[in-house]
Amino acid sequence: MSILKKAFSLAIVSGILSGCASLIYEKIYTSSLGADFGKVVTPVGIFVASIVGCLLAAVGFWLLQRMVPKYAEIIFNLLFSILTFATIIGPFAMKMPLDMNSPELLPGMVTPMHFFPALAWFTLRPIFIGHTGPYQKIFAH
Repeated sequence: MSILKKAFSLAIVSGILSGCASLIYEKIYTSSLGADFGKVVTPVGIFVASIVGCLLAAVGFWLLQRMVPKYAEIIFNLLFSILTFATIIGPFAMKMPLDMNSPELLPGMVTPMHFFPALAWFTLRPIFIGHTGPYQKIFAH
């Protein structure tokens, strides 16, 4: 199987896994704090964002594998981590509806969700793609 197919398979599974984790986290967060952010954050939006994030990661991984195969893994990991941290700016900059109760709790709910796609990708990557780049010899059996 080509690296593109492996990356997209990983993206779909990681996206679904991170979407499920995000939905579970959202239910626990909202039920424990009594906050309702249904006007701003929907279950479908959470799930789609998780899958799209992982699909974009797959495209980036594939491009780096084609451009700099020897260093693609380390560059990808660094970029994915940096971009994941950068996405948390969004919830803090978001303008909330005036009629929403406890809008200050929203960043606490969605910020951890931004990390779930990367965590799922990094966790499942060895199963789908194996080791590549300069670490291949270190981890080879």
